[in-house]
Amino acid sequence: MEPTAATITCIKLTGTRAPRSVQLFKINGFDVTRDDGFAASTKASASGHDWVIDYYPAAWYSDNYWIMLRITLASAAAAAGGVVAASFAGRLVSFPQHGRLGPCHVPTVSAELTKGQSREFYVMSRPELFRSGYVHDDTVLLELEITVPLDGDKPKEAAAVGATAAAPSYDLHRHFGELWRSQRGTDVTFVVAGERIAAHRCVLAARSPVFMAELFGDMKETASRSVVIEDVEPEVFRALMHFIYTDMSPPELEGRGEDASTMAQHLLAAADRYGMERLKLICEEKMCAGVSVGNVATALALAEQHGCSKLKARCMEFMVATPANVRAVVKTGGYKHLLASCSSVLSDLLVAVVQRYK
Repeated sequence: MEPTAATITCIKLTGTRAPRSVQLFKINGFDVTRDDGFAASTKASASGHDWVIDYYPAAWYSDNYWIMLRITLASAAAAAGGVVAASFAGRLVSFPQHGRLGPCHVPTVSAELTKGQSREFYVMSRPELFRSGYVHDDTVLLELEITVPLDGDKPKEAAAVGATAAAPSYDLHRHFGELWRSQRGTDVTFVVAGERIAAHRCVLAARSPVFMAELFGDMKETASRSVVIEDVEPEVFRALMHFIYTDMSPPELEGRGEDASTMAQHLLAAADRYGMERLKLICEEKMCAGVSVGNVATALALAEQHGCSKLKARCMEFMVATPANVRAVVKTGGYKHLLASCSSVLSDLLVAVVQRYK
């Protein structure tokens, strides 16, 4: 059965002229928002100031994926003198039928903003949220409160000193992504399974210690404008380039089909080969979410070969969850590959089985 499509509903709980604006977000299909990236945008008003709230269900922060809200001051009332002081508070809300959970408050953040400026508000990491009990039937309720005291705006005199030009959202990834797509100024070509893929040495070296050594070290590739890449498919190498240039998860990893799962496997190996730790973690998370009877043995072999402890633990947990899982997995071709390539992991698997059923 296909996963539920993600939808988000925003309910405004207060009037537009009040000093406090409360928005209640209802996120349906929360699990699949991990692959959706940007999910929704809405508007709010408080003390006569207009705000835009952008919702990001999987923002990378502090070595994990977080729910993040970006609150942007869209317009400032004339009385504010251009600078608006505001505070942002959030909380996760339990559903009425789960009344045993009280509101989970998130630390309040404050900011002084001019028109066009934003403040990012990190709510909770996705793993922590799934453990918290606030996800019910793949749905989350999130409340955001924007407070702008009626007498708390900066006076014009202070604004003249403290105000700065509005800063647009960061767009470095878009510029480098366009540089990659345009192919302008490329100075090295990779030959991947007969296909030629051009790139920029400096960009690659800045992002990967392996490319730094290959392209600017003592290796033979330093003086060559053409480098042959073996044991990597062209589509995997292009996905690697997409991440190097944009620092964003490649589109090939989106979705939950077999193609996305296979790409995650190959891209994890490529990320490890080129020292791209963040991409490696992204692929590991993708594979953890999609473990099944058909791919768990292959995923376990990759986890062992590339040092992915979280993926290894997830695969072990899945395989020994029921006797039926064990019986089904040992019949797969992936299990035969596991025996041939990583026989040492079988002792760990045996220990897991004993601990599970002792």
